[in-house]
Amino acid sequence: MVRHLVVGDLRVQRIERKGGWSSWTIVWPEGTLHTEADRFLRVHDGSGTQKTYAYYLVDHLRWLERECLDFATVELRDLERYMGIVGAEVHMPLGEPWRVGKRPYGRSALSIAASCLKGFYLHQASLGVNVGLGERLDGTRLPSQVDRRRSLLGHVKSAMPANPLAPKGPHRRHPKMLPDGAREKLLETVNSARDRMVVTWLADGGLRIGELCGLHLVDLHLRENAACNECRSPHLHVCHRPENSNRAEAKTKHSWQVQHGTVTGGLIKRVSPEMVHTYFEYLTSEYPRGAGHGMLLVQLHGAGTGQPWAPVGARRMLGRAGKRAGLGLVKPHAFRHTFTSAVLDAADGNRLIARDAGGWASAATVDEVYGHVDLHDPAFDAALRTVWGEPK
Repeated sequence: MVRHLVVGDLRVQRIERKGGWSSWTIVWPEGTLHTEADRFLRVHDGSGTQKTYAYYLVDHLRWLERECLDFATVELRDLERYMGIVGAEVHMPLGEPWRVGKRPYGRSALSIAASCLKGFYLHQASLGVNVGLGERLDGTRLPSQVDRRRSLLGHVKSAMPANPLAPKGPHRRHPKMLPDGAREKLLETVNSARDRMVVTWLADGGLRIGELCGLHLVDLHLRENAACNECRSPHLHVCHRPENSNRAEAKTKHSWQVQHGTVTGGLIKRVSPEMVHTYFEYLTSEYPRGAGHGMLLVQLHGAGTGQPWAPVGARRMLGRAGKRAGLGLVKPHAFRHTFTSAVLDAADGNRLIARDAGGWASAATVDEVYGHVDLHDPAFDAALRTVWGEPK
C-alpha cells in the first residue's frame, strides 16, 4: 500500500512496509523513483529524519529542475542562493521568487534544510558525483567554548564539523516552557485516569509523546529491584518499535531485547511515585481486559475503543485541555523542555544529569564522546526527587 502526497511535479511518497512501519522516498510524476534522492533517503531508513529530509529535499529538487541545474555541475554558490530564496540572509542576487505564497523558513527550518543539503551532496560526492562541491561542504571550524564543554575531551579538541549553508549568527534558544501552574490546571481539567496519567508522565518523566504512546506494558518495571537488574528503582524501558500499530515510536534506537518475558536495554528512565500511582489508577479503572496488543495507552471512546492510542490523539487531548484550562495550546514537548530545565536547575547546572534524565541527544553532538551518570548517583537521585517534589 502506498500513499501519495503531491508536492508540485516531484512528490514525496510514503511506502507502507511489512510489520506496520513506513519509509519515505521521492518519485517523479509518472511514479518512478528519483534515484539519487532515494539512495540518500535510504541512509536514514526507519527514522523520523527520513520523512523530514524527504520534504526538505523535494523542494530543493524541484528548484533544481526549474533552474536547469544538475548534481554534477551545481556549485556552492547555487546552494547558497537557494538557501537565500527560502529565507536565509545572503548577499547575492537570488533570481526568480520561489515558494510563492509560503512563509520563508525560520531559523530552525533553515538549519534542517542546511543539514539535509549538506548530507545529500556529501552522499553524491561519496559516489563520485561533484566531488569538488563535497569537499567545499565537508569543512571544519574551530571549536567554541560550548563545544569544548560538551565533549568529554573538549580541552584537546581542535576542530568541529562546519556547514557553510547553515544560518549565521548566535542560535536563539526557544525552549517553549509550560506556563506556571500548567500541570495542576491540566490535572483539574482532564476527564479520565488515562489523561491524568499522560499529564503526569510527561511532566515527571520528560518523555517524548512518541515514546509515551509507544510504550508496552512489558516495558514498565514499576517496583524496586525489577527482574531486568538494570536499575534498582522503579523505571521504564523506552524501546524503538517501528511496527507499533499506532505509528508511535521512540526517536532513539538503543538496542533492547526480551528475555524470558523481561525487557532489557532500551533507554532506561526513572519514574516518580506519582507516575506509579496514576498508572495503577488507569490500569484498574479504564484499561480494557483482554487487550491483546499489550500497549499502554488505549482509546477510551468511539469505534476504536480499546485500540492503541496514537500520538495525534494525545496531542489533541492536551490541546483541548489546555484551552479549557485557559492555558492556550499546550504541546507535549513543552513538558519535556520544562522537565529538563527543572532538572538542570535542581542539579546546579550539571548538564550530564539533565541530559540523561531526559534522554536528550543532539544531532550536533552525535560524534562526541560522552560520559553517562549512574542512575543511582546521589546527585542524580536528588535532582529527580527535587523535581518530583519529594524530600531528598
